Amino acid sequence: MISLKTKEEIGVMREGGKILAKIMEKLEEKVKIGITTEELDEIAESLILKSGGKPNFKGYEGFPATICASINEELVHCLPSTRTLKEGDIISIDIGMKYKGFHTDMARTFPVGKISFETQRLIKVTKKALKRGIKKAKITAQFGDISNTIQRYVETQGFNVVRELSGHGIGKLLHEEPKIPNFGKRHSGIKIKEGMVFCIEPMVTVGDWKIEKAKDGFCFKTKDNSLSCHFEDMIAITKKGPIVLTKL
Repeated sequence: MISLKTKEEIGVMREGGKILAKIMEKLEEKVKIGITTEELDEIAESLILKSGGKPNFKGYEGFPATICASINEELVHCLPSTRTLKEGDIISIDIGMKYKGFHTDMARTFPVGKISFETQRLIKVTKKALKRGIKKAKITAQFGDISNTIQRYVETQGFNVVRELSGHGIGKLLHEEPKIPNFGKRHSGIKIKEGMVFCIEPMVTVGDWKIEKAKDGFCFKTKDNSLSCHFEDMIAITKKGPIVLTKL
């Protein structure tokens, strides 16, 4: 069952989302050659706690960290470690926070130093796919319209969308119904209604879309070791259209 949020609840989630977006902005400033993902995790946890929130990934299904820090062929749910960032890497940071009883969630992919033209294009396309998906999140639409829009755009750019993972509803639980895949058919799926809050998160690969879980039991990476990219925003549905809650 999909829970519908009141205006007051959406207001709380918007407040939390803005705080989370500010934290992400500060993490972006720290993404430099030589820093470890473990250091980024420590910074993120400190900023969340100082803001009055609580890391919601930490302890979730046994996950031991505040952020998911995925480098290059790593896609999502990767553990922070002593691995240092190098020139030409890209890092996807997925971060969440529980604030005043409600969860927030967002992800961004950042370049480390100078990156190749093709890698720049991967980031640009994934970011644009998210924006296009958000534009389709209207009361008159269905979830398949979001999924199809993301898939069609990404594939026209020569990349692929991951099939095994998806976006999701969010609220008093980190993961709620519905699941929102990044592929699908137009005019299919559940109708979008006022009061819904969910996360749209394109996950895009340069090579094949198939992924596999790493030995640590958490991290997902591309099977063919091709580069991957991840962007995510939390959206609320209103009569006037979608509101991006994880936006400054």
